[in-house]
Amino acid sequence: MPLSITWLGHATFLLQSPGGKKILLDPWITGNPTSPDSAKKLPPLDLILITHGHADHTGDAVAVGRSSGAPVVAPYEVSVWLGKKGLQKITGMNPGGTLRMLGLSITMVPAMHSSSIEEDGQIIYLGVATGYVITFEDGLTIYYSGDTSIFGDMRLIGEMYKPQIAFLCIGDLYTMGPEQAAKACELLGVKQVVPMHYGTFPALTGTPAKLRELVGKGVDVLELKPGETAK
Repeated sequence: MPLSITWLGHATFLLQSPGGKKILLDPWITGNPTSPDSAKKLPPLDLILITHGHADHTGDAVAVGRSSGAPVVAPYEVSVWLGKKGLQKITGMNPGGTLRMLGLSITMVPAMHSSSIEEDGQIIYLGVATGYVITFEDGLTIYYSGDTSIFGDMRLIGEMYKPQIAFLCIGDLYTMGPEQAAKACELLGVKQVVPMHYGTFPALTGTPAKLRELVGKGVDVLELKPGETAK
């Protein structure tokens, strides 16, 4: 079966791998103004991946981790924080590491962004922000950027891992806007891009239409509505 991609709003995605594994990326459903009602009834999960500590990426990590029992992979400091919240099936990683599990290859790669959580009015820093390169059972490889600006080593990610699909932020202000994301597509060498982290709040002004205009005809912009699935 082909890779199935369901956008649950903001930067939260539910993937179903060609081998049938269900993977949740950066779970933020409760309090997410763009998250559809369907997201509140998640299917049984096989894996949860988290890129960094910000609440709009970890907001439901503890609740979904507990209810699903699925293993969680996160940057090391985030994994320690989740462990203190009671999660037990946690693997901490750092950029450069590769984990092989469930028939998948999961490589953590750098991102240019901060990583923290606010608790009791205090900011707790949670290591570095990251992205993931995931190679599925059939050899298809994707790059999920997490929150980031553009950076030159995206070219290296493209050369080493040759992702076919990139999930890139386009909202601007806190992450790349469409201009940087279009350049990122060039550096990565991808032919398809899934825009994310836009439209959630008025401040996130980047649009898929602008990205489509900038990448031209050589790159397919897979624009999804929250709750929509593409295969």
